[in-house]
Amino acid sequence: MKALTAEAKRLEAIINTATDGIITIDEKGIIETINPAAAKLFAYEPSQIMGKKINVLMPAPYRAEHDGYMHNYHRTGKAKIIGIGREVEGLRSDGTVFPFRLAVSEMNIDGERMYTGVVHDLSDIKAAEQRIMELNRALEEKVVQRTEDLANAVDQLLGTNQLLKQEIEERQAVEHQLREQEQELQQALAKEKELNALKSRFVSMASHEFRTPLSTILSSAELVEMYQNTEQHPKRLRHIDRIKAAVGNLNDILNDFLSLSRLEEGKQEAQIETLNLAGFLREMEDEVNLLLKKGQKLNFPTLVEDWTIHTDPKLLRNILLNLLSNASKYSSEEQTIHLKVEKAESAIIFAIKDEGMGIPKEDQKHLFTRFFRAHNVENIKGTGLGLHIVERYLDLLGGQIEFTSEMGQGSVFRISLPL
Repeated sequence: MKALTAEAKRLEAIINTATDGIITIDEKGIIETINPAAAKLFAYEPSQIMGKKINVLMPAPYRAEHDGYMHNYHRTGKAKIIGIGREVEGLRSDGTVFPFRLAVSEMNIDGERMYTGVVHDLSDIKAAEQRIMELNRALEEKVVQRTEDLANAVDQLLGTNQLLKQEIEERQAVEHQLREQEQELQQALAKEKELNALKSRFVSMASHEFRTPLSTILSSAELVEMYQNTEQHPKRLRHIDRIKAAVGNLNDILNDFLSLSRLEEGKQEAQIETLNLAGFLREMEDEVNLLLKKGQKLNFPTLVEDWTIHTDPKLLRNILLNLLSNASKYSSEEQTIHLKVEKAESAIIFAIKDEGMGIPKEDQKHLFTRFFRAHNVENIKGTGLGLHIVERYLDLLGGQIEFTSEMGQGSVFRISLPL
């Protein structure tokens, strides 16, 4: 019993200190309890309202309708507010009406039906909403007025703009011409800068690449002239070989320049014909072997099938020779160069793999740029044009090139040509 009394006191304390109003009524609508928050909200003392019907807190017409609503609910069990909650109006003791949110729940105590209503005052919220509505109306009125003022101003401006229209059109035409001229000048300037840069790179590269073989030819020719005795014949042959090699280097450089010139001038065209790939590669194998360094090996493919491809044999030969020559040039002696050929659904794929020095990561994005050479091959002869020419030739053949490379592990270049 003491525990029950303590629990009842605790519950009573909770109800009496709640910020929302709490009211209980019996099934006849008689108020049995009302907490201080609810009494204050309706401007009553609790003793003034206890035992009265709940509809005294309702303004018309809800006061008259409440008894009928209770009777209808008891008869049908269909609730309009119980267990749902909604916004309603309340009547204070001074006759003022105010909005509040009402949540009603039903309970059964000792077989008697009772109802609890929780009341939350919405006066401040409604006042704020009303203020917002008033501000919105005032704003709308200002917008309408400003719109009318703006329309009048626009009408005046239209008259002025009509007079200025012709002048604006003429000015725009002049500006357009100036922009076109500026673009043409910028393009010409960019082209001039590019040509100057290429010229500088060409002069720098050519002065180095030409000077070395020419010096070799000059010194070897002088030595050959000195070696006139029969026993000096091996020395003469050695220097003659040096002269031949130097001339070959000069010839390769000139061929690169001529190829680039024909490509830049649009004079290079692909002469497409049907090519037997196995025979073509057999003819190339001996030529490639002459490019290899001492001890290097060439792993050439053996085509079992009689594959054919529609392409330009000269351009394809130059592409493969360039890539295989690079593979040998940037690999050490005793290493193997691999050429692999595969047939895909609509293309022939050539893969040239070496075990050489590899290409630095930071240089790979510039690899197909004219005259560019990776920083780790500066001491190896080359013009920096080979891969650029290969890419341009592949454009003519409708092909593509890609590569992967790791420093110290070699490179793999893959080209694909349409069947």
